[in-house]
Amino acid sequence: MDVILREHVDNLGQRGEIVKVADGYARNYLLPRKLALLATEGNKKQVERERAKFEAKEAEEKKVIGAIADRLTNVEVVIARRVGENNVLYGSVTSVDIADALAAKGFDIDRRKIVLADPLKQIGDVDLPIKLHREVTATIKVRVVPEGQQEG
Repeated sequence: MDVILREHVDNLGQRGEIVKVADGYARNYLLPRKLALLATEGNKKQVERERAKFEAKEAEEKKVIGAIADRLTNVEVVIARRVGENNVLYGSVTSVDIADALAAKGFDIDRRKIVLADPLKQIGDVDLPIKLHREVTATIKVRVVPEGQQEG
């Protein structure tokens, strides 16, 4: 089935592209979530009209997100956790913990934008990427310290 994408879909295509997908994927996922339209002549014209408005909005949004990314690159997050013998953490540090620490510093970042493959389970410094936009990624420093030794 041919569909016109109304939004960027990872591993599929960009907004406005006509792509061929399985019928079930289109019916059960793309169309109900309004991520795509059926590829008809009327829909093609509608998407072209929307494209100009979207590109202007996208450029403005990217500029704002770029400014946030510049501010985030200088941020260091310190998270204190209980440790056992040999500096082994009880539990781990997850993206939710990092998002909460960023919120305390005034950054409202969705936890799903923090690129963390596995929870942090060791004491030390880690540079973590935050994917603010599909083209803008910022890197923050996360320091995990033993409880009672929190700095800054």
